[in-house]
Amino acid sequence: MKVLKTINNNIVVSLDSSNREIIVMGRGLGFKKKSGDLIDTEKIEKTFVLDDEKSNTNFQKLVDGIPIERINVADEIISYAKKTLQKDLSDNVYVSLTDHINLAIERASTGVEFENPFGWEIKKCYYREYLIGKVGLSMIKKRLGVTLSEDEASFIALHIINAELNLDMSRMISMTKMVQDILDIVESHFQIRLNRQSIYFERFVRRLKFFSQRIFTGQGTYEDETDLDMLYLFQMKYPEAFECTKKVKDYIFETCGHCISDEEQTYITVHIKRLITDLE
Repeated sequence: MKVLKTINNNIVVSLDSSNREIIVMGRGLGFKKKSGDLIDTEKIEKTFVLDDEKSNTNFQKLVDGIPIERINVADEIISYAKKTLQKDLSDNVYVSLTDHINLAIERASTGVEFENPFGWEIKKCYYREYLIGKVGLSMIKKRLGVTLSEDEASFIALHIINAELNLDMSRMISMTKMVQDILDIVESHFQIRLNRQSIYFERFVRRLKFFSQRIFTGQGTYEDETDLDMLYLFQMKYPEAFECTKKVKDYIFETCGHCISDEEQTYITVHIKRLITDLE
């Protein structure tokens, strides 16, 4: 294995047997090395193979200024996420999560912490990813001796979710905000505080999560075989819940330009009715 390019004393770029660029990391691996020099394979600690060209380029630029220990712990968290979720993640997570962890540690060293405004929503809608974030905080503390705030578990979860759905951060935040805004609409319409421990609340949030995912991933809204008479039936049977659903429909259209289907309105009406009945 030969050096294609030296990034710093610990990181070099090489080619694998398939002639793909790989990023090879190990203490002293790139010290006084130039293109064409042999790599001491015994010093290799980690090899990154990013098939996405843009992610590969960005990762090479990023790791030049980050301590090797932080790169390692970010990789460990990503590996744990892949194993736990049993799915591939977008290569960009190596860039986004490594950069985030590095900056979070820098902020912590100066006593500056960021609060995640969507921490509750992330925990409720994406609990598995949130738990991965919690494990990530434990890894950071164990490997680096740095204690990050509880909100960082939600930030780590966001990067994992982005990589699952292959979305950018802005769309992921928009999805999370949509869920919260719809909950706010329901509470405002009925002038109540929803029971966040209720199984009906859990089910409603789960439906809103997948609903927002379909919108922001371009899959549209859900359609099934629900008869239009069914929507009319629920409109007559649960008029207040249906009026609230109309507000949700208007919000979705004003926010995203999407017209939710009659079938989706039926489901939302039923969920809202269950939520309200549960409080009576």
